[in-house]
Amino acid sequence: MISSVHTEDKRFPLGAGAGSDAIHRDPVYSYAITNLVDDSGITGTGFAFTLGEGNELVCQAAKYYADQLLGEDIEEVMRNFGERFNRFSNEQQFRWLGPHKGVVHLALASVTNACYDLWAKKRGLPLWQLLIELNAEEIVNTLDLSYLEDELTRQQAVDLLAANKATQNERLSITEKGYPGYDTSVGWFNYDDEKVRENCKKALANGFTAMKLKVGSADPERDIRRAHMVREVAGNDIKIMLDANQQWTLPQALDICARLKSMNPYWIEEPTHPDDVLAHQTLANAIAPIKLALGEHVPNRVIFKNYLQTNSAGFIQVDAVRVGGVSEFIAVSLLCRKFNIPVVPHVGDMGQLHQHLVLFNHIAMGHEALFLEYIPHLRDKFIHPAVVEGGVYKTPQQPGSSCDIKPF
Repeated sequence: MISSVHTEDKRFPLGAGAGSDAIHRDPVYSYAITNLVDDSGITGTGFAFTLGEGNELVCQAAKYYADQLLGEDIEEVMRNFGERFNRFSNEQQFRWLGPHKGVVHLALASVTNACYDLWAKKRGLPLWQLLIELNAEEIVNTLDLSYLEDELTRQQAVDLLAANKATQNERLSITEKGYPGYDTSVGWFNYDDEKVRENCKKALANGFTAMKLKVGSADPERDIRRAHMVREVAGNDIKIMLDANQQWTLPQALDICARLKSMNPYWIEEPTHPDDVLAHQTLANAIAPIKLALGEHVPNRVIFKNYLQTNSAGFIQVDAVRVGGVSEFIAVSLLCRKFNIPVVPHVGDMGQLHQHLVLFNHIAMGHEALFLEYIPHLRDKFIHPAVVEGGVYKTPQQPGSSCDIKPF
């Protein structure tokens, strides 16, 4: 049973220019960590991701949730985790601070992710393997599908999973080949042109076939010039994504995205305010066939449902350390599978957790194995860091979700 809990506020300043985008010019990659200690000596570790200030608030809220798990057996907790998630996310006093967003939802992500990590460690399995070994009913029991019933009922979720799990052995080869990655670190916003060029060449030499450039400059001519520069360096066969990190208003986005189409971006990411579903719908229609990608700042399954219902996104970037953790990530992935929209997670956590979840999405749910974002800046902070070779994530084999941080 869970005998003790504690939280940790861990912050990691980055190198000059690293992690920068049009909105976040000087980020401090930070984890609000929850540790659930089992009486057998196993510790489940989960975290939510922030950029520094306020991380301590997430830790305080996570402690409130985690304390309620004391004395409970993790198998019993996870047997019907969907109900637990629903109860925690609707806790009456915390709900006023959300609902289902902000500090309290990030805190729930930290605790939820620790539960999944402890569950996998207790079973002696990497998280991806634990998840693919569950049957459809067992998976759905871990989910809260409330507010999705107009698009995805419990029975529909079970049926969708059962239909895809019937053919999952055909997709197990991904664990041998590895999951493709793409390089985000080539084009951080504060990098000068020469560093971007050098990084593009390094990414190509390292086997990456896709990369991302940060845009959203006060002068759009800078974005247009740099985007064409990356295309010239990378060549026409490489996928290049452009990420504005919510910088533009809709009129600006309509103008600038139209001008960026000439360099053939694979997607344009977070072009405007993440809560403005209808603005994204307008923009998506205007710039087709170029597609929009979004989800880094979408906090819950309900808003993702709206984006899918309005055909506003060609790629969904749900992040298990931004929504309410692994449970809500899987709920959103199921919804996306119904709509046949690819899931390409945002990876502020360096891919540690998401490398497990994209394997589950592909093997058990039938999602396309497109690629997973790779950010290497905190690699040396993890006990079992994600391993990317030749542009490909190697399948993790250690029990758990790969989220254990080195003591320091």
